[in-house]
Amino acid sequence: MSKQKGVVGVVGLGIMGGAFARSLVAAGWRVVGYDIDAKRRRALARAGVESAADAREVARKAPAIITSLPHPDALAATVDTIVAAQVKRRVIVEASTFALDDKLSAERRLRQAGHVMLDCPVSGTGSQAKVKDLVIYASGDAKSIARLRPLFAAFSRAVHDLGQFGNGSRMKYVANLLVAIHNVASAEAMVLGIKAGLDPRVVFDMVRTGAGNSRVFELRAPMMVKDRYGDATMKVKIWQKDMAVIGDYAQSLGCPTPLFSATLPLYAAAMATGHAAEDTASVCAVLEAMAGVRRRGAGRRRAG
Repeated sequence: MSKQKGVVGVVGLGIMGGAFARSLVAAGWRVVGYDIDAKRRRALARAGVESAADAREVARKAPAIITSLPHPDALAATVDTIVAAQVKRRVIVEASTFALDDKLSAERRLRQAGHVMLDCPVSGTGSQAKVKDLVIYASGDAKSIARLRPLFAAFSRAVHDLGQFGNGSRMKYVANLLVAIHNVASAEAMVLGIKAGLDPRVVFDMVRTGAGNSRVFELRAPMMVKDRYGDATMKVKIWQKDMAVIGDYAQSLGCPTPLFSATLPLYAAAMATGHAAEDTASVCAVLEAMAGVRRRGAGRRRAG
């Protein structure tokens, strides 16, 4: 490990936050982490993350804190805890995907307490996070973003300053709208190939080298080939939250999203048929069932 570069806190040690923490440790940062799940804390402690008893302890020890949380209530609770810690100015890097109003409310609360909050959602899946293949859509105080570039570089491949607070989230909605569509399109193409009698591996190899390829296809089609979705990079039940945020935001702008809207029933079907804890690539299994496809020797493994 390189010489320690500083102290950073991470609140939320799930698929994404846990990957951030591991990358930061590997890059030479002292990482103080907290998650309500004790198993996650223990797992990250084995990777070199200093386990905190709560978010208050994180705030006391770390001048910069990354939050990667599953729902807005967790963000509000974390903000309350940081404010209650009564520590000097902290910079909170909010990396989750939430409704803009939730982030703006958190930003106001922290600003009133003398802290700085940045809106910094990330583009990438859990598997990409493991290898630092992430893009950060940063927005908010430009000086704080500039000072934190060495920290961002420790767990991502690029960071973009998009200007005023909230632009990061707006950009994330655009990116995730495309992810939602590309994921279902990838599954639809895979099922057509299987129904036509092609080997799933051949479908993957040929699409990947042709004009129809996409980054989402490259990331999710291997799970579709194996017909196994338990090693989730984005769980369907978490993705439903992101889908609702995007849909509500587009509706608030009066912006039509016909292709995005067409994917909603398929993700809902994945939720209803036992794939909630599996990767969103499991929409392929939904489409296979609709197409009457039964793979020879395919014993589907479900995570929940």
